[in-house]
Amino acid sequence: MLSVLRTARVRFAPSARRMAFRSFVTKYTESHEWVRIDGDTATIGVTDYAQNALGDVVYVEVPEANTEVEAEDVVGIVESVKSTSDIYSPLSGTIVEGNANVVANTKLVNKSPEADGWLFKIKFSDKEQLDALLDATKYKQLIEDGH
Repeated sequence: MLSVLRTARVRFAPSARRMAFRSFVTKYTESHEWVRIDGDTATIGVTDYAQNALGDVVYVEVPEANTEVEAEDVVGIVESVKSTSDIYSPLSGTIVEGNANVVANTKLVNKSPEADGWLFKIKFSDKEQLDALLDATKYKQLIEDGH
């Protein structure tokens, strides 16, 4: 019986093993966007702290795919019952995708700001810009300091 179990083991190709252990790095901006980095692409959205401060989101505008942007360019808008906020690109590069789901269902920004409520994806062109972003510890400190 043991020999049958040994031969039945599934072996993954090296590329499949790398994919299974792929990790994402999440960084933050001082303007309360999160940036999830995967290779040379980043997914960006507003943090839970930001959506809480905004209140109920009623309108979202996201950038169009294939748009070239520079770091700190305004690329979208999030409007709530309290205020309107510009969304800034934390990185330079080319927009890969705007999240049409948050445009159609703005409540995703409030319900799932750091998952389904992401705003856009960008293929970034300058990896050194990542160094200017905050890690989770520094972002937490920023919030605690009242910024």
